[in-house]
Amino acid sequence: MLGLDPTHLVNLAVALIAAATLHEFAHAYVADRLGDTTARALGRLTLNPLAHLDIVGTLMILVAGFGWAKPVPINPANFSNWRRDTILVAVAGPLANVTLLFLFGLPLKIGVVDIDVPLGQLLLTCVYINAMLAVFNLIPVPPLDGSKVLVGLLPPRLAIGYARLEPFGVIILLALIFLRLLSVIIVPPMQWLITEATGSPFFGLF
Repeated sequence: MLGLDPTHLVNLAVALIAAATLHEFAHAYVADRLGDTTARALGRLTLNPLAHLDIVGTLMILVAGFGWAKPVPINPANFSNWRRDTILVAVAGPLANVTLLFLFGLPLKIGVVDIDVPLGQLLLTCVYINAMLAVFNLIPVPPLDGSKVLVGLLPPRLAIGYARLEPFGVIILLALIFLRLLSVIIVPPMQWLITEATGSPFFGLF
């Protein structure tokens, strides 16, 4: 992905902390507002990165260019409308990342920061990481956010059946990686988001 250059690693660390923290905080905040205080009780309704970063997910970003944070636990039984509210909580994280990537990309898009300067490289890294988290988490494979959206949309019987795939979610993701299908799924929407956010197709720089 970004190589082992110390500057790249620092940029990656900053981008990852900001993106993962806001992603999981958004889940916790929306769930809390909708009546489920599970995240609050477990100390996840916070902007403290230590509460949200996942060691394996972080290492995957360094090694493979994609990864995840520690999922925020929710209890749909606490929602007034479990289908609607589960979907709202699930999309809150990716939407937070999309918002961040457009904010970080704006200085590059309007030309107030040059891509060749250190700040430009940091901003571009932040755009990349947020695009990755937004798109990757919307894949409908348990336990990613996309699977929770799908469960909320499916008829009850199909939703229950699909939810049973969760123990096999990691295996499915590893199979997608092994078969080199994951990049086929996530790269095109990431490229589009990065281009829209920055005004240029910077994806190839990573």
